[in-house]
Amino acid sequence: MPELPEVETVRRGLEPILVGNAIARVEQRRNDLRFPLPKDFGKRLSGKGIEALDRRAKYLLARLDDGEVLVMHLGMTGRFSIAHAGGTPRAKTPKHEHIVFHLRDGTAVRYSDTRRFGLMDLIPSRTLESHKLFKGLGIEPLDPAFTPEWLAARLKGKATSIKAALIDQRLIAGLGNIYACEALFRARISPLTLAGTLATKSGKPTKKTETLVEAVKAVLETAIKAGGSSLRDYRRTDGRLGRFQHRFNVYGREGKPCRRKGCGGIVRRIVQAGRSTFFCPTCQR
Repeated sequence: MPELPEVETVRRGLEPILVGNAIARVEQRRNDLRFPLPKDFGKRLSGKGIEALDRRAKYLLARLDDGEVLVMHLGMTGRFSIAHAGGTPRAKTPKHEHIVFHLRDGTAVRYSDTRRFGLMDLIPSRTLESHKLFKGLGIEPLDPAFTPEWLAARLKGKATSIKAALIDQRLIAGLGNIYACEALFRARISPLTLAGTLATKSGKPTKKTETLVEAVKAVLETAIKAGGSSLRDYRRTDGRLGRFQHRFNVYGREGKPCRRKGCGGIVRRIVQAGRSTFFCPTCQR
């Protein structure tokens, strides 16, 4: 499933196309994705201007001029593509292209989703934060408020592993399996480390907490600059692959030598809470 860097890359690709534009009409080829689409979905969107395109965790938020927010989630295989006005007409409609937003300037934003695990909803802006999709979400890891002090206060006393804590969306929103593994490698912290040990008895940060927060931010920012990671279905809005997968230090590298200079370790894979975790047992302590 696309994580924060992929969703942010898609947001940046769509923003100059959508913001300041308006939806002329919606071509809706089915009534549901993962869940049923809102009643009168296309009718409610037609004629609406798009004032901003934000991201919260792994959700895209198109803020409309009538006070509603078009909430979009890519699921596992969702993908947006852009067809500019005057482009070459297609011979036929792709099988898994379910929704097309036809914009006022003639641009078409097409949404395809092979497995249909994505979702779209319309939510009033005033109730967004209290909506069931958002009310339990944690802090944004690229927010200045995500500090060693903030993290330590919430890890205090936690008996779960630090890897499980990092991918808990109630704690940190948008951080997933790939980037948790890569951040822990960068910070030289074993994914098996008890989360509570990254805080003092009084809930203050340790050196490891400081290093981990810095690593999380650095890995995410680097991945965004690389356009995210393309492992299976993910593509940017212009169809290009992300490039960060070529820079993985541990993720997906089971049995291969550690890339840290002078380490000499071999990357291992273990399963934590049903998810694969990749790490170097030699340099991650």
